[in-house]
Amino acid sequence: MYKTLEIQNEASVLTIWLNRPEVHNAFDETMIDEIKQAFLCASKDDEVRVVVLRGKGKSFCAGADLNWMRNVSQYSFQENLKESINLSECFYAIYTCKKPTIALVHGAAMGGANGLLSACDMVLAHEETVFSLSEVKIGVIPACISPYIIKRVGEARSRELMLTGQRFKGPKAYEIGMVNYSLSEQGMEEKLSELVKLLLTSGPKAVSQCKVLIEQVANHLTLEEAKEFTAEMIARIRMSEEGQEGMAAFLEKRKPRWVE
Repeated sequence: MYKTLEIQNEASVLTIWLNRPEVHNAFDETMIDEIKQAFLCASKDDEVRVVVLRGKGKSFCAGADLNWMRNVSQYSFQENLKESINLSECFYAIYTCKKPTIALVHGAAMGGANGLLSACDMVLAHEETVFSLSEVKIGVIPACISPYIIKRVGEARSRELMLTGQRFKGPKAYEIGMVNYSLSEQGMEEKLSELVKLLLTSGPKAVSQCKVLIEQVANHLTLEEAKEFTAEMIARIRMSEEGQEGMAAFLEKRKPRWVE
């Protein structure tokens, strides 16, 4: 189905591989659209419980493809706007995916690649990964990725990273909150297995609704509005089939039905 991605679906875990290793998985308009569609499809697939995003070859993603950038530089404003909206929609599809998302990052994460990883729920990075918000070095700005970078590391850190375009590695990315873990190659795989196991023992609908809860409270609701929203949400969840089963399993000291 996809020209630039490889999809694996095993034991309720959907892995989306960026699959342009010959160009370090640099993205163009095709890859952007395919990533967006893959995450939108994952959101709707009841068989998918966890989504993992990673890259084939030597790098996670080297940012924008040079040939695509060359073409974009010749676009009209309206053509540029259309491409940019599609890029923003790609990051938004990852951020609002109804399933928990984990990015595994290695090699390099340059420019827009940081939008892909920052839009995910959790990020595991190889300690030698090179990160950079390098857009300013070529006279542009990290516009479409900025909401997710700022959410990840905060305004002050974002100013430093975006204005300087500095390069840094996994330990620094962990220190500033760009990634959740900075690990060895083996450590990344072990942590991925650990996180997936934890996610699969949680209620599927509860996890999905928890993502909605976080997104609404973080982005849309005032503290006053959150009082009623959160109260209504937990009341509905307690009365749901999954909520009833989970509470019954806890009280009866057994595993809930969704745990094999």
